[in-house]
Amino acid sequence: MSTLTPRARRTYPLRAEWAKFATLRPLWTTPFLAVALSAGITAAVQAAYGRTDTSLTDDPMEGLYYGLNFGQVAVVCLGILLVGQEYASGTLTTSLAAVPDRLRFYRAKLLLGTGLGLAVGVATVGGQLAATAATVGLDLSAPGTVRALVAGVLYHPLLLVLCLALTTVLRNQTAALGLLSPAVFLGTTALTAVPGLREAARFLPDRAGQYALRLADAPGTPYGHTTGLLLMAAWTLAAALAGLRTLHRKDA
Repeated sequence: MSTLTPRARRTYPLRAEWAKFATLRPLWTTPFLAVALSAGITAAVQAAYGRTDTSLTDDPMEGLYYGLNFGQVAVVCLGILLVGQEYASGTLTTSLAAVPDRLRFYRAKLLLGTGLGLAVGVATVGGQLAATAATVGLDLSAPGTVRALVAGVLYHPLLLVLCLALTTVLRNQTAALGLLSPAVFLGTTALTAVPGLREAARFLPDRAGQYALRLADAPGTPYGHTTGLLLMAAWTLAAALAGLRTLHRKDA
């Protein structure tokens, strides 16, 4: 890196992270899986039940985002793999030798994760819109629709970066996959059905973020839809800071 220009030296960590992502098949195929699951399952469910199931029609966003319940698991896995595969393979030491400044190294991870999450969010929401329009029709005139669609895009980078940061805290890919994937897919949903835990579960990051995707109010939810997305953003920021602290304090 000593022969690089100052500009190249600043962008080197991000370019290095992109090179890792582009050359490792499990990484670059996962975003396509996320989009395919979200849009494909939404299309299948809307075609089969969209005109008859009131849970999908009372709040149009329930049907539109139905596939997100499955596609988000791939987003979680992508966030874990972006840093977890280096812990699992032992190449984190090599990466830190190439970029000794741990803040710059971690910042590049977060920037790549944010960019990938935004791309997946745009593609996923676009695919779900197309799937809904092709099956049951689409009406974007309802109040709050634009807010819910924007929240759907932003939900993906927030979730991805949250999982990337938590994997950095755990410093173990297997533990992150074993804890975070089932927690997002089933765990937090199950907690909302447990008396006494339901109120607390509403403040968990994925629950709060998904509330921002809805048009209808949920009885007993003590915050608004936009506040739900802000709560998720706060969780993500806290996790990112915790990940940076772990990276600074722990040996690779």
